[in-house]
Amino acid sequence: MPHSHTSNTHILLFCLLTSLFSAIRATFNLTLPHQHPNPEAVVQEVQRRLNVSIYRRQTLDNTGSSCLTGNPIDDCWRCDPNWANNRQRLADCAIGFGKSAAGGKGGQIYVVTDSSDHDVVNPVPGTLRYGVLQPEPLWIIFSSNMVIKLKHELIVNSYKTIDGRGANVAITGNGCITLQYVSNVIIHNIRVYDCQPSGNTNIRSSPTHVGYRGRSDGDGISIAGSRNIWIDHCSLSHCTDGLIDAVLGSTAITISNSYFTRHNEVMLMGHDDGYMPDKGMQVTIAFNHFGRGLIQRMPRCRLGYFHVVNNDFTEWKMYAIGGSADPTINSQGNRYIAPPNSDSKEVTKRVDTDEGHWAGWNWRTDGDIMVNGAFFVPSGDGLSDIYAKASSYEPKSANLVTQLTMYAGVFGGPRDDDGSESFTDGTITGDSASGNTGRGGGGSDGDYFGMMFGGGAVAIPLPPITMFFISLLIYITTSTNNGALFSLLLL
Repeated sequence: MPHSHTSNTHILLFCLLTSLFSAIRATFNLTLPHQHPNPEAVVQEVQRRLNVSIYRRQTLDNTGSSCLTGNPIDDCWRCDPNWANNRQRLADCAIGFGKSAAGGKGGQIYVVTDSSDHDVVNPVPGTLRYGVLQPEPLWIIFSSNMVIKLKHELIVNSYKTIDGRGANVAITGNGCITLQYVSNVIIHNIRVYDCQPSGNTNIRSSPTHVGYRGRSDGDGISIAGSRNIWIDHCSLSHCTDGLIDAVLGSTAITISNSYFTRHNEVMLMGHDDGYMPDKGMQVTIAFNHFGRGLIQRMPRCRLGYFHVVNNDFTEWKMYAIGGSADPTINSQGNRYIAPPNSDSKEVTKRVDTDEGHWAGWNWRTDGDIMVNGAFFVPSGDGLSDIYAKASSYEPKSANLVTQLTMYAGVFGGPRDDDGSESFTDGTITGDSASGNTGRGGGGSDGDYFGMMFGGGAVAIPLPPITMFFISLLIYITTSTNNGALFSLLLL
């Protein structure tokens, strides 16, 4: 009988622990339902679109056409002289992981006529803030050139396009642009600069909701827990934190044709090394110009998949592309021009990680152009590709990168690169590591607004009572039969 009693106890404990371990495994099964199941297929589609555009340009050049550039995004809409009458065609021109960003396609045109931002709780119709917080799809345009100096962060709702074509539009001031737990946003042809931290106040985020916002970091564009985002033809410079940061499980993002200058930590992709939902982050960074006064993070990646293609990296002080926590970095057809400093020639940096850990990370270089001694250190599957060094410089390829990025940034306005116009004293800024997207109180990495990503789970700490029982059961089982039951559970 005592033996039978002991067996029953073991069976009961085994059932309880099996249930608990299943729950624990479910807690850490952090995938996003919106991530692409085959990121390499997205990469191949980008290359196909690019090849088609380049072929069209080369073919039509013989007829004297001067409009096409070979850039598949620009060639999709810019050659139409009546593009202003069909602005929403732009939504069909994205490439890469953010290709499905619909923005305000199918919605009404909303015209910003008032550049003020005096009241963040009851914004005035005609202001940008009033338009972006509406619940329905809107295609937002601007009646004239304007500088919008924000009083606090601009919280953008889902299904919005902010389209600055046809005007010189700049956003600056406090907080700047926040995309938090939203989807389908396009930001096009907007200059963003001198963004400062702000908050600890009430801000309206929809017609029916006003909420208290903690202090923001001062990012140019902050993307948190969002998907289907496309940032195109923007010019960004010297903000307090990042120029563009994407964190908290954001995915399906394309950053293209943009112009980055005068900043320290340019782009952060990933919340922190332990935030597992960022394993589903997928970002395309294409046809951008990384220019004067940049230091690092172009981008700095964690956990996800990052396709960096046909960008022009003309300046960095520390490194261009960095990462930690085993991100996949696929660098294709970029031009990397190393700085004069002999200690800063390496394009890549594995952040706070020794080679024994990063040797298996998949970082590859494919067709990149290395100038002035620049070199990319591949790893993992990337080692099968050529170890690119300065001798791989190819003038024909370099000309192609110039051609693809020649219109990067806003159209017709200053891109803050040649020194002819400076919006501040030129101080290079940005010093935060993980990003605070306006959450009130404290520094813990909680789940903003308690929201979930469809069928994917966000990491939620187990209740203390649950942790107590887990600890108790583990103690009992490891103390019984030399821990045989616990070893069985780990199989």
